[in-house]
Amino acid sequence: MTLTTLRILQALLAGDPSQEVYGLELRKATGLAAGTVYPILSRLESHGWVASRWEVLDTHEGGRPPRRYYRLTTAGRESAQSALSSARAKLGALKEGVEPS
Repeated sequence: MTLTTLRILQALLAGDPSQEVYGLELRKATGLAAGTVYPILSRLESHGWVASRWEVLDTHEGGRPPRRYYRLTTAGRESAQSALSSARAKLGALKEGVEPS
């Protein structure tokens, strides 16, 4: 589990984790580039942690292309919370093992 994946999971869990967010929102929340965010979302989706859907939008009326919305699945929420807890525990153990110089 990479730090960038953890950042995306943390952003997906922020607020109401069942709420859908689109890619640009996640990019802004994490400060990560598109080339980082979208491959991670794709990987999370292939593992069943994330579900996505395309927005139904008339591009002419909307004045923009449709957005792809992402949300954590129930299993994804549980797995994300577990992954973040594990990462925090490891970080805490690492901090305790570091002696001041």
